[in-house]
Amino acid sequence: MKQLFILFLLIVIAGCQSSGTPKNGSNLNSVDTPHKPAPFYGVKDENGRLNVLVLGVDSRGEKNSRSDAIMIAQYNPKNQKAKLVSIMRDSYVKIPSYEKDYNKINMAYYLGGPELLRKTIKENFGIDVEHYITIDFQGFVKVVDMVAPKGIEVNVNQQIIEDMGLKMKPGHQRLHGKELLAYARFRHDAESDFGRVKRQQEILNALKDAFSNKISSLDGMFHLPGMGQELLKYVDTDMETQSMLAIGGSMLVNPVTEVETMRIPINAGYEDKFYHHAGSVLELDFEKNKEALKEFIINEPKPVNELNK
Repeated sequence: MKQLFILFLLIVIAGCQSSGTPKNGSNLNSVDTPHKPAPFYGVKDENGRLNVLVLGVDSRGEKNSRSDAIMIAQYNPKNQKAKLVSIMRDSYVKIPSYEKDYNKINMAYYLGGPELLRKTIKENFGIDVEHYITIDFQGFVKVVDMVAPKGIEVNVNQQIIEDMGLKMKPGHQRLHGKELLAYARFRHDAESDFGRVKRQQEILNALKDAFSNKISSLDGMFHLPGMGQELLKYVDTDMETQSMLAIGGSMLVNPVTEVETMRIPINAGYEDKFYHHAGSVLELDFEKNKEALKEFIINEPKPVNELNK
């Protein structure tokens, strides 16, 4: 179960970026009707890297929930690195078999679940994934409180405090599960969703460090199996337990030494636009974003001896 827990740390942060209510001009309207999700047909990476579609789901028990956090998490056992790509939910993309052709990328999940979202990412960015994992609000809160029972220290400003109804003073504060979720979801300032992505990645690194400290003690190791069993209640995935154990075992043999992050769209790679059927969107420069994503998640830096040839 320790192996499962290590894997969770790479994907659980997705839950923090979800939004409780749609924005004005939301693309989730009565015209676009959700369909029954298709089976997931993930594609294995031929170079041995593990690519996982990570979804933060705003779920309160309804049949068709939204995925407002969309990420690709990659683990490479060869160089012991993990990479995390955040795809902004308002990215305006072409959705396969969608009658209007283009909409926000989170519409793909609403209409066809993880499989349609996988196809959408493949068609627009040329990147495929092998598995998917979803986690909801409750899962995020549980993970934070289990991994960091003393909280995670972040710098909270007055605007965040007032907007989220937090009872604290501005400055560096230790936030627990529900408070940290509020901090990570905040987007009502000049940075909007872009700021939320930065906070998401900030929390990921803090959780990674907290987990490393936790398992360094005998007491922490003793409680790992119970924590893993509890977290399984909030996670949905196409991966079988045996596969997850195998991946976790690989991570134990080749532990992650660093986590690299990026965001789609990249800077200077989008324009703010508005479409009546979709609302406010980020219209991407696909050439720039596809190239940047390929360089980050597919291409490997050449060895120094090759560069000198």
